[in-house]
Amino acid sequence: MPTRPCRVEVRTQSLEENYRFLAGLAAPHAELLAIVKADAYGHSLALCAPAVVRAGAGWLGVTSVEEGVRARALCPATRILVIGGVFAGQGAAVVEHRLTPVVWEAWQIDELAAAARAAQMGPQSLPIHLEIDTGMSRQGSDPDQLEPVLAHLTPSSPLRLEGVMTHLFAADEAGGSVTGEQLARLDEALGRISGAGLFGEWLNVGNSAALLSGKGEAIAELAARHGMRAMLRPGLALYGLAPQFDPDYQSPPASLIAARAVLKPVLSWKSQVVTVRTVAAGTAVGYNGTFVATEPMRLALVAAGYADGLDRRLGNRFSLLVRGQRAPVVGRISMDQTVIDVTEIPAVQHGDEVVILGTQGAETITAFDHAAGAGTIPWEVFTRIGPRVQRTAV
Repeated sequence: MPTRPCRVEVRTQSLEENYRFLAGLAAPHAELLAIVKADAYGHSLALCAPAVVRAGAGWLGVTSVEEGVRARALCPATRILVIGGVFAGQGAAVVEHRLTPVVWEAWQIDELAAAARAAQMGPQSLPIHLEIDTGMSRQGSDPDQLEPVLAHLTPSSPLRLEGVMTHLFAADEAGGSVTGEQLARLDEALGRISGAGLFGEWLNVGNSAALLSGKGEAIAELAARHGMRAMLRPGLALYGLAPQFDPDYQSPPASLIAARAVLKPVLSWKSQVVTVRTVAAGTAVGYNGTFVATEPMRLALVAAGYADGLDRRLGNRFSLLVRGQRAPVVGRISMDQTVIDVTEIPAVQHGDEVVILGTQGAETITAFDHAAGAGTIPWEVFTRIGPRVQRTAV
């Protein structure tokens, strides 16, 4: 039967084109790991993981083992990196589904080694990536206390150090001094790792901002000094948005200029007008009457609310698109519905398409617009779109 008309359209062709463009920027210095964690930033893992593989991706990045299991079912031959590490009892699933885990604690190494031995895997059979905390203070081994962790990676261990990674926590700062300090700390850690007789193939560093700002070359140079290959991890750019920089570049790098011109948004979020009504001056609209009509108005009810991911903070301060025009949101956004003012768009009627995020006619609403209105970031805008909102490839 027909379903509630609040939906997300995913343009997989745009996703494939974005990946190829980003891979071209990275080449020949680095390979890409396509980030598809958090249900592909809310776009749908089921739609997006196969699309980037079709575009040439050899690696996918997920948060958890359970995400990795789902990605493996979709992409049988692709390398899958579990960036968020493993939890107790997950080692067997890592082995069974041929996942590549990130580790930074000795107990994680022991968990994986036990699972590999139980599966009768020989020495150096299960690849792992070691994360170094170079200043974010989130996850990763302390570079000054690596020895106790490295001691667990013996020649007889079934684990093989395939890669080393870190998170650049200020790659979107145009100055780049913090990133330079992080790379210097990473350089020192790599020296300690090689001093322990361990050598990784991949140096896994850098997000969309690092790639588009040209920092990938510095990462590649660092990798080459240690006999490694560089890998970058685009996320937001993959889905069509070039990150904003603080402060913005006065003279943007050519890669960033090209990205802003070439990248195509992958996701559109749409709904429909449910009903249209006329209200008199003095009529309160929505919970607690935060909007009161000052004149007769025509209001349209839209089938989308905060349970769908439309941020409640956008009430009385945002607009949606209908018939190619911006219609202000009036009153508070409800759990399942939103009211918009269509007084100046007289032809609006039941069944008309409403664009919450995307383009209609000559008007566009972006994830950056949503983020500015709600005081958040585009990543959250995408990932908050609720699971009940159907994702469809177009």
